[in-house]
Amino acid sequence: MFAGAVVLAAALHPAHAQELQSAPSFVDDFSTFDTKRWYVSDGWSNGAHQNCIWSKDLVRLSDGALSLGFEKRKLKDRQFACAEVQTKQRYGYGTYEARMKTGTGSGLNAAFFTYIGPQDKQPWDEVDFEVLTKDPSKVQVNSYIRGKPKNAKLVDVEGGADKGFNDYGFVWEKHRLRWYVNGKLVSEVTNPDELPTNPQKIFFSLWGSDKLTGWMGAFVDPGRKVTLEVKRVAFTALGEPCQFPESLACSINKSN
Repeated sequence: MFAGAVVLAAALHPAHAQELQSAPSFVDDFSTFDTKRWYVSDGWSNGAHQNCIWSKDLVRLSDGALSLGFEKRKLKDRQFACAEVQTKQRYGYGTYEARMKTGTGSGLNAAFFTYIGPQDKQPWDEVDFEVLTKDPSKVQVNSYIRGKPKNAKLVDVEGGADKGFNDYGFVWEKHRLRWYVNGKLVSEVTNPDELPTNPQKIFFSLWGSDKLTGWMGAFVDPGRKVTLEVKRVAFTALGEPCQFPESLACSINKSN
């Protein structure tokens, strides 16, 4: 399936953007859940640092959004259940953007990011937006290059990541990487040693930890179900027209 997508992408994308293979541009408003696009994590955790097990039961459509949940429910050796989705295809240079809102709670992480790594027989590359929900007034932008963290930075989310839907986006080009919050540039990298070089999958996740306290805060049982809601996600390949009026790709194309 991926090979076919690459052939289609090559036909659709401009030649100058084809230094990385990529699946085609898309917009998903979650009016339905596209099982051809999304894989739902279920039945495992990402390691001992995580205090929950991924559960497909916590991924659902609700009120015109994709909802990912975190709740107290014993699964295997953990006392909590959490949620993650990831694309089945991989994407290269272009604009990545999501409109989302998160609940709150110390020791939780609500994330929109791209990733590829050893599970896919590739080097670990990653580009992140992570709301550490102990303080939803900020979002952490970050990247991992060949498994090493680069450029971590906390930036303000005006009004709060929990009070309404906010737009998070990054633009990945061969020679730079830029992060935006609600259309405002908040971080930029041009050092070639700090730029990803491998096509990646797109992820959303909500999870907890009682071990990463220095980063995520001491874990406190929220006593309720916490949710991350995603209204829209889009990938616009580099050089292609923006796909909807509010898209970050529209303003980027005009400014370039």
